[in-house]
Amino acid sequence: MKLLNRPLNMKEFITYIVRQIVSQPEAIEVEEVNEEGVFVYTISAAKEDMGTLIGKEGRNIKSIRNMAKAKAIKDDIRISVNIKEDDQI
Repeated sequence: MKLLNRPLNMKEFITYIVRQIVSQPEAIEVEEVNEEGVFVYTISAAKEDMGTLIGKEGRNIKSIRNMAKAKAIKDDIRISVNIKEDDQI
């Protein structure tokens, strides 16, 4: 995904970050749902990339969440970032 000369919306932002760290970027999907004023973003990835996405002791997903929350504060919105489990696919 090429960065544009305009601010990315949150879904594009999360998609861009996740696609940079996985081996199958084409398999990344980010679903956006607004639940009572909180935007919930659910990331689905190829099974082989789940370990990379989560990272050792959850460090990668925590970092993704922190970056997304920093952007959310700037954009004045409330968010939650989740990973779709295998049994949810």
